[in-house]
Amino acid sequence: MASQLSLFGRKLWQLASSIKTGVILLIVVVIVSAAGTVILQRPMTDSEEMQQAYAPQILRVLDAVGLTNVYHAWWFIALLVLVSLSIVAASIERFPNAWRYFARPYKSTDESFRKALAIQKQFAIEDEEDGLIAAERALKKAGFRAERVIGAKTISLFAEKNRMSEMAVYIVHASLLLIFIGGIIDGIYGWSGFVSLVKGEQVQQLETRDGKTRPLSFAVRCDGAGQENYADGSPKKWWSKLAVVENGREILRKEIVVNDPLVYRGIRFYQSSYGMTGKVEKLALTAKSKDGKMKEIELAEGETAPIDAGTSVRFGKFIPDYVVRDGQVYTASQNAQNPAVQLFVSVAGREKAIEVWLPEIEGFGQNSESPYQFEARELRMAHFTGLQVSHEPGQWGVWAGCLLMALGLGTAFYLVHVRIWVVPVSAKGGSLVLWVGGTANKNREAFQEKFADIATNIQTELKNLNRPSIPATRVQEHTTTLVGD
Repeated sequence: MASQLSLFGRKLWQLASSIKTGVILLIVVVIVSAAGTVILQRPMTDSEEMQQAYAPQILRVLDAVGLTNVYHAWWFIALLVLVSLSIVAASIERFPNAWRYFARPYKSTDESFRKALAIQKQFAIEDEEDGLIAAERALKKAGFRAERVIGAKTISLFAEKNRMSEMAVYIVHASLLLIFIGGIIDGIYGWSGFVSLVKGEQVQQLETRDGKTRPLSFAVRCDGAGQENYADGSPKKWWSKLAVVENGREILRKEIVVNDPLVYRGIRFYQSSYGMTGKVEKLALTAKSKDGKMKEIELAEGETAPIDAGTSVRFGKFIPDYVVRDGQVYTASQNAQNPAVQLFVSVAGREKAIEVWLPEIEGFGQNSESPYQFEARELRMAHFTGLQVSHEPGQWGVWAGCLLMALGLGTAFYLVHVRIWVVPVSAKGGSLVLWVGGTANKNREAFQEKFADIATNIQTELKNLNRPSIPATRVQEHTTTLVGD
């Protein structure tokens, strides 16, 4: 039984640490994430818009499987956990060998290594020190810092560049882990909601995506909102002036636009929508008495304002687009294209207020009985600003992972680990030669050109030494890359 469990554990570990498993899981995450950007997500999308976009049967299926809330669905979080575990297993399986290769580079060559190396040259020399000096000078011109390696029987040179590129894959692994961990934290502890405010209104709670009410430890007040249009009248941008109020004090104030949210205590308030509430923010009237006296009045819906010592007027209701049908006044639409205002004028000594309509609607109201005639000077509609609110505690991990991934990919694509060895060796017949070899972990064709330049410079330096020059002999050169090199 124990052996069977051990065998099962080994197979499970091999499956988890397999590159194929990790790639397949990553592809699934990418596909699901793409679906989350294509399918409308709650609560960012209004329920009415969702119902207009999808048939009722399809919407029920999408809601049931969590595709309308992908990034908080339990199965998406589980998928991120599986990918993270696969990355950890693959890294644990391969990192020890990679670290040994990185921490203890191969600086001293043996004969079998020199014979097998694909790119190499040999130069005839009379003295080991002259050969090493010439190679050091040539490597310095090429931008390498040569290190002398003292062995039991010989002294050699070792030079390299960009050893860090060997660890680039693990930098990418770490970046993916940070991104996925951030996504897992957001999926479990994050939340999002929506709140609608009008000018002067403040809220300290909002409705989250699951229909629950979430209280905030502070209040957000709207000090204004508006819309800028292009020349053709189409919307250019929405903006909102928001203030954070905590313990009765104003803590923070900011004007937000799309993609520039207000952030306070890790909670982000994004500009999401803007429109008319259908209510009146301000109605400016001129009241004119029968003897010619006039008075200017400003009202909001439901407000009452005095006209004189015995007369007052109350704003009854506002109909943005009125129509008369069957002896009643109805609202045809919410667009303020044919507005009507109902007023009630109270006169001292009169038991019932006088109903007045602007404009006068035949068969309704008692405009002629009012001691004042009213004329509307300004009608300002109230507008709301829609704010998308989110708390994403894992975003630090996502952004850190993105930055680390940029570093890892840049290291992997643009840094090439180059190694060069220089060793004085005895050739056949007892002559002394300077063996020079090199390798690169990628872009080997460019390295072959670089190596050829270094070899030419070594030959030049040998000739420039203050000793009788000896013609360089090309003993061996491989210009092809071996498989698995």
